[in-house]
Amino acid sequence: MIPLIAQVSADGLQVEPGWYMALAAVLFAIGATGLLLRRNALVMFMSIELMLNAVNLTFVAVDSGLGSLEGQISVLFVMVVAAAEVTVGLAIIVAVFRKRATASVDELSGLKG
Repeated sequence: MIPLIAQVSADGLQVEPGWYMALAAVLFAIGATGLLLRRNALVMFMSIELMLNAVNLTFVAVDSGLGSLEGQISVLFVMVVAAAEVTVGLAIIVAVFRKRATASVDELSGLKG
């Protein structure tokens, strides 16, 4: 009996794109929850990265369902932007941590002009 999550094709056993979409939705929800509930800047950055990876998984799942390459090209651009965001964001977090000795975003309200 063939499992419901996969189908047999000429290449072997393949997982349906809908299951990838469901996994991406769960990952995005976990990232959004972490972003909204946690007050640590590093955890918030990890949550944003988790959300970006969920979007990348969605792009690739739709791309495999359609049989095109546009989704993979979009993933490449998202990964480049995410790498730049992490570089700048971590530099800011390290600079603030050295100055204030905390990574809590609640205590950064003193940086307002």
